Parts: sequence; structure tokens; C-alpha cells
Amino acid sequence: MADVVQKDVPMVSEWTATLDGFVNAQIQPRVAGYLTRQNYQEGSYVRKGQVLFEIDERPFVALLNQAKGQLAQAEAALGKAHQDVKRDKPLAEARAIAQSQFDNDIQAELGAQAAVETAKAAVEQAQLNVGFTKVTSLVDGIAGIAQTQIGNLVSNTTVLTSVSQVNPIKAYFSISEQQYMVSQGGGKSGPQKDAWKGVKLKLVLSDGSTFPHEGSFLLADRQIDANTGTIRVVGSFPNPNNLLRPGQFGRVVAEMGTQKLALLVPQRAVTELQGSYQLAVVGTDNKVSIRPVKVGPTIGKMLIIQDGLKAQERVIVEGLQKVKDGTVVTPKTANP
Repeated sequence: MADVVQKDVPMVSEWTATLDGFVNAQIQPRVAGYLTRQNYQEGSYVRKGQVLFEIDERPFVALLNQAKGQLAQAEAALGKAHQDVKRDKPLAEARAIAQSQFDNDIQAELGAQAAVETAKAAVEQAQLNVGFTKVTSLVDGIAGIAQTQIGNLVSNTTVLTSVSQVNPIKAYFSISEQQYMVSQGGGKSGPQKDAWKGVKLKLVLSDGSTFPHEGSFLLADRQIDANTGTIRVVGSFPNPNNLLRPGQFGRVVAEMGTQKLALLVPQRAVTELQGSYQLAVVGTDNKVSIRPVKVGPTIGKMLIIQDGLKAQERVIVEGLQKVKDGTVVTPKTANP
């Protein structure tokens, strides 16, 4: 027999989590060409803007020189058009030449100006393409293994590698719809904007150790999974030494509040029968009462009883198969 314990208990929840980078950037070239150089060490930390790969720039330099030559031709044509307008304007005012000739000069000048702007844009694009032959990292993070080799022909659809920002790092886990509703105030007064604010997360790693840095809730997904009845939640953990990596598994533990004056009994005192639970309660007259109860979360080796039990009552924890409703027993304190 054991006494019912009544005390405040922290409501600790635990979920299986998968880690992923805060940002995962696929590194792809902006131009096509032959890969000539790899400038980073695979698995190392890289900075935003650091050159990771180089593509043969010679064809793009040639196109840049060609564009510059076409710009020079366009500017020369524009200079001649300016001179024609400047020369013919007083002649047209003096009616020494036909007005149509002067109008043609003006239109030719406008066409030459447009050609210069087009040539400038071509030079700018050619300069960009030369710069794109240096493939840089988009974020600070850990660079992965190269997906292609030096000498390969690559295009703008080729994934060269990936860079993951891992400080902080995200932890994805799923909580039940009931836990989500409780965390949001049960829907009684609408969603609580800061319902998870201040809730600290702990991460238990696959080797059983606890990660030394606490995390926090980041966001919840937009929908409940109709197949599992869960909602995906994202937590964030600081990762200053880059110990945690994308793809790792762990267990996220969180204290979601405290249940005041909870009633606890040993787990072995509760009998489950076809989805319902019952206790053998010993009254003051030592008579047994088989009573249906509603159970709550497990706290260590104890179980919270939500309904069907009162404080200061006693329950049978051993020999349950020997008693039935109305049986008179001689109570003995069970071993803890």
C-alpha cells in the first residue's frame, strides 16, 4: 500500500528532435564553364563572400573586351552625330540646307545615344560575368564536401557544395495537438503571442550527454499534421563551437510549467484495461474500492492522477490481482 502524494510538480515534456542548419545555402555558379580551382577545405568554416571555387574566366574576359570595343564604336558614332547636329543647326536656321536633313541629324544623334547606352549595359553584364567566375559563399558557416571535381564543366544548375550556418542551429520536433493547445492557453482567450517566451529547452544528445547551452522556442508550423495529430515546432540552440551539425538526432526536454497540488501515485498502482485506468483504493475501514481514474503525465516512477482520487487516500501497489471491490485487507506499507 502507498499513500497518495500531493505536491507541486514541474510539467516536463520530451520530444525527439532533428537538427538542421539555421540557413542552408546551396552554392551554384552563375555562369557556365570549366572548374579550374577549389579554394576552401571541405568541412571547414567559411565566411560570407569567401571565394570557394573558380571557373575559367578567359572566355568571359574575351567577351568583356569585345563589349568594350563595341562601346568605343558606339561612342565614336555618337561623337560624329553630335558634330553633324552642331554643323547643320545654323545651316538649317539659315535655310541653307533642307530642314529634313537637320531632322535626320537629330534622329541619328538619338539613335547613337541609345546605341551607347546598350553598349554600356553589355560591358556591365560582361564585367558581372567575369566576376561570377569567382563562386563565393553566401553565408558564414560550415562548407560541405564538394559535389564536383576540378576540370568538370559546370552550369548554373550545378550544385558545387552546400554551406550551413550552424550557430545558432535549429532543432525540429513534433508536439501533440493537445500539448500545443495547452501551451497556447487552451483556446480560452485566443492564442497567446508569447506563450513560449521564457521556456528554456535542453538538448540531450545521442550519447546521453546534455548539451551545455540552453535553447528557446523559435516558431510553430502553420498547420497540424492530420495523419499524426502533431504540429512541427522549431527550437533554436546556440552552437558556438560548432559541435552540433545538421542531421544529428537528440531529445529536446522542456519544462512547460508547474501543476499545482498534483496527486501522484506509483505507476505500478495503476491498472490499464482496454484503454481505461483504475486504482484499488483502501478506505479508512480497510475495504478496497476499485475506482476508475483519469491519468496525466508520468513524473519519474510516479503518475499524476487527474480525476477520481483525493488527497490523503491510500492505494494498493502490490497484489492487485488478489483483491476485488469490497475486499477487506490488512494494509502494509510498500517498499519505496
